[in-house]
Amino acid sequence: MTEAIETTPSKSKSKAASPAAFDMPKFELPNFEIPKMEIPAAFREIAEKSVSQAKETYEKMKSAAEEATDVLEDTYAAATRGASDYGLRLIEAARANTNAAFDFASQLMTVKSLSEMVELSTAHTRKQFEALTAQSKELAAIAQKVATDSAEPVKESLGKVFKKVA
Repeated sequence: MTEAIETTPSKSKSKAASPAAFDMPKFELPNFEIPKMEIPAAFREIAEKSVSQAKETYEKMKSAAEEATDVLEDTYAAATRGASDYGLRLIEAARANTNAAFDFASQLMTVKSLSEMVELSTAHTRKQFEALTAQSKELAAIAQKVATDSAEPVKESLGKVFKKVA
């Protein structure tokens, strides 16, 4: 047993030998130097001019897009107001026509003869035809106004935008 104990190395020897055992060899990395090339002044000037023109064009396009967006927002707002007006007029017309129909029905209940019923029916039909004609003209005028108010700003601004970009 004493032999086994004697053959084991001492701790102080292993610590001293360990750093020398793991030293890595020193390698030199190759030097890959890229030779400096001078860009001719003409090419540099062309590149700078191209970058400058690209920036100017970008700014013009950005400005034009912002203007077009503003015009479209205004157009949408005008179209919304117009559609609202149109809808209100349509509801008013429907209400007036419904009231006229109820009035006609109540008048029919008081009729005492066939000739009176025909006369009342003819008068109601004529009155409703005139009302429908007037309502149709009014709704057509509102629709035309909405279309004109919505399309005109877009038409004007697109012409301006294309002139700026070109």
